[in-house]
Amino acid sequence: MSDSTTKPPKVVALYARVSTTGQTAENQLLALRAFATARGWTVTEFVDHGQSGAKEKRPALDGVLAAARARKVDVVACVKLDRLARSVHHLVAMVRELEALGVDLVVLDQAIDTTTPTGRLLFHVLAAISEFERDLIRDRVMAGLKRARANGVRLGPPRVRVDVREAVALLAEGHSLRGVAKTMGIAVATLHRYVSTANRALAGGSTGRDA
Repeated sequence: MSDSTTKPPKVVALYARVSTTGQTAENQLLALRAFATARGWTVTEFVDHGQSGAKEKRPALDGVLAAARARKVDVVACVKLDRLARSVHHLVAMVRELEALGVDLVVLDQAIDTTTPTGRLLFHVLAAISEFERDLIRDRVMAGLKRARANGVRLGPPRVRVDVREAVALLAEGHSLRGVAKTMGIAVATLHRYVSTANRALAGGSTGRDA
């Protein structure tokens, strides 16, 4: 058989993260390198130092995703889910993008490996759980809003009290609408609404007296 039919080894992006600069990612990388070597994959490494897991945007993680989008890697691998994603929702969104790009995901400790049928099944279970959790949260929020309305609770942002006479006087002195709004500590749109309402009321009153 000709060697031209041999597929080149897959390129795997090994991703590791430590929360503080005093920690080392070497233990994570050792496990990932061993796994990649056993699979015969070519390795490229990305490490985030001193990066919290709560951050969705991290320099090395951004580099992993950029490499995936440029079709420079075939697989993304990490040791734990919390090294890679900040939540189940974040994980699902990330893997859906990787799936669309034709890039697999391997998470050693959670036995997630989308290069295998079993690993893909496990991921789809995680995605279903994520969707279920999102539906539960939405249902709880809607039920809470319904109870609040039933109890006479006014929903929405608090009403802003505006001294319309003061606003009109400042505008008459030549101050700009933006300047008056800043002085009164309110949004320009809010001030404009109140002043416009006052002007319409005054115009209506004048018409009534002249009739």
